Amino acid sequence: MPAHPLTVTALSKRYELYARPVDRLLQTLWRGRRQFFREFWALRDVSFTLDPGQVLGVVGRNGSGKSTLLQLVAGTLTPTAGAVTTQGRVAALLELGSGFNPEFSGRENVFLNGAIMGLTPAEMRERLPEILAFADIGDFVDRPVKTYSSGMALRLAFAVATAVAPRVLIVDEALAVGDEAFQRKCFARIEAMRDDGAVVLFVSHSPQQVIELCDAALLLDHGRVLMHDEPRRVVPEYQRLLYGPARSGAGAPAATSEPAGAAPAAEADAAFDPGLRSASLVEYARHGARIHDLRLETADGRAINVLTRGAVYVVSYAVEFEAAAARVRFGMMVKTTTGVELGGATFPAGNDAAGPFAPGARVRLAFTFHCRLFAGTYFVNAGLMGEVGDRYTYLHRLVDALAFRVLAEPELRASGYADFGVSARLDGSVS
Repeated sequence: MPAHPLTVTALSKRYELYARPVDRLLQTLWRGRRQFFREFWALRDVSFTLDPGQVLGVVGRNGSGKSTLLQLVAGTLTPTAGAVTTQGRVAALLELGSGFNPEFSGRENVFLNGAIMGLTPAEMRERLPEILAFADIGDFVDRPVKTYSSGMALRLAFAVATAVAPRVLIVDEALAVGDEAFQRKCFARIEAMRDDGAVVLFVSHSPQQVIELCDAALLLDHGRVLMHDEPRRVVPEYQRLLYGPARSGAGAPAATSEPAGAAPAAEADAAFDPGLRSASLVEYARHGARIHDLRLETADGRAINVLTRGAVYVVSYAVEFEAAAARVRFGMMVKTTTGVELGGATFPAGNDAAGPFAPGARVRLAFTFHCRLFAGTYFVNAGLMGEVGDRYTYLHRLVDALAFRVLAEPELRASGYADFGVSARLDGSVS
């Protein structure tokens, strides 16, 4: 019996891409003496082992090979080379409702999935109350699955997959469709399984989830492993890859890749990374003013977008008024990659306002802030409101105008987004 619940050795998956249907026939007739297809390696030489209780987060851009890896481990794909060795039952949530027959009721699908995983009807009847309680879909359990919402299908699928006591649980990005309360319920179940010795292979586009839930992280790009290390080291590298410039050609090594186990070279000090830029900028229509020259700077005016926790920085932008404006208020906001507003400010503060400003007037705003954010990528919004004519409205607004990254601190053990400066002490003794 293998020493590890999951061992992946030099795993590779190749696809043959044919330009024309007839080329597939020609390939068969020529019996390999001539090649009529183009090779595409979805995964190349991926190796890792998981000890009991470990959770491995798999991150990477779309098309990096994450889903291929999960399908190979789950056994729904056959590898071109390499091997997957598992110990015990494997359960997978690769897509919503996978393994469910849409014409069957939820209850019927529970027993069907149990049979697929090798459990008897008696064993599934024993687990049924727990499954129904966790899924919490009420009377829908006796209705056809085709009538379910995506969230209901996810609830039932996750309940079944985790109730059969798998030793290896594979979870794709499916949990993203669940509401916040159900996600927390799922993560609590995963944590309980981990404590019981199961291993989890977890794909997520949420860096915070990977940092909080996983013991290690694997960064894939073009089917190859770029980094395999602690989540707090891997996530910044993933974000730099995600928001950095496009690469030239599939399969080329990433410009920012590091050997497995090494810390990213640029993570030592704050700096300006020209490849880190917002790809999701949204500019709203102008109504009498224009924001431009938005910058993130150090206190002494040096341009920067790679920050260190605890330092002081400045968000500044210029405004040119295209029409007469009064009662003007300027603002900025820092957000997460998922759009959560973490904090910001308006100027003037309170109920005060600036102006009036004549057409052609130019001003520059500077918002100074202490960076109390933990490692991750964040965005800055900028905007101003004011009165033009008899209308009070946004004069100009930029959403996701700037992207910046906060450096990881490998020795820091904290969760969440912000540093609250928490301290603790232990007084006396407990009897």
